[in-house]
Amino acid sequence: MRQSMTAVLERDTTFDTRFATEPYEVAWAGEARWFVHHVGGDGTATYLTQVSPDGITWCDLDAGEHRVRPGQLISWPVSGFGHWLRLRAKVDGSVQVRIHLAVKA
Repeated sequence: MRQSMTAVLERDTTFDTRFATEPYEVAWAGEARWFVHHVGGDGTATYLTQVSPDGITWCDLDAGEHRVRPGQLISWPVSGFGHWLRLRAKVDGSVQVRIHLAVKA
């Protein structure tokens, strides 16, 4: 039987500068998918998936940037991620976000 879960990493949090989500351990998972929703604010943000072997040191998974505009919900799959995941964001303006990470074994 396959197992899955969705973690809420940010819920209606407002940012006006660079930020990174809290790390999430996903070593048990074979698939992952980000959901990023800008629920408020008038700015945009560019997101990059980052990976880590230990949850402390981080590097970008690939060059795939994802730009989110006001009111927009976007999603993208993540593969080959190893043990830990997080998102790094560069914000232009102000954004209020909801960020979910769905993982499946």
